[in-house]
Amino acid sequence: MSRVGNQPIPIPAGITAKVDGNTFHAEGPKGKLAFEFRSEVKVDVNDTDVIVSRHKDDRFSKAFHGTTRALINNMIIGVKDGYEKKLELQGVGYVCNVSGKTLSLRVGLANELKMEIPVGLDVTCPDNTHIDVKGCDKQLVGKFAAEVRSLRKPEPYKGKGIRYFGEQVKIKPGKAAS
Repeated sequence: MSRVGNQPIPIPAGITAKVDGNTFHAEGPKGKLAFEFRSEVKVDVNDTDVIVSRHKDDRFSKAFHGTTRALINNMIIGVKDGYEKKLELQGVGYVCNVSGKTLSLRVGLANELKMEIPVGLDVTCPDNTHIDVKGCDKQLVGKFAAEVRSLRKPEPYKGKGIRYFGEQVKIKPGKAAS
């Protein structure tokens, strides 16, 4: 029995949710999202909540029950409040800026790195060493933030690189310490 999948998802005021075939649509102040769910689960939208159920009790259907409920819940939260990831650059001469739909990074490499900002995301640089990624799609926000971080991961000896805001990097002692 899925504990997560059986919980109803409340629909807040100002959010419209509907099911069209095997596609769930959510619309709110932060944007619109659509999700195509598997045929093993059934999604019903009432006036106040969304209920996810499964047709069979086999293992395959149970696997998608809780996952579908969690994804729909993330969509409703995203169109209502949105999601945000913050990144910070640490290192001498590490600089970032946004021009148009391009994020430019100088992170100690020979060339300046440029990344196209996906549609649906709002990327800003409040200063030269911080990046804010905002959007209504949790998966897209997390994926873009992870791609930016992967360009120059924090290294373990001095801690230089791109990291999530507040991320603790374990610093290793160098040769001189032993």
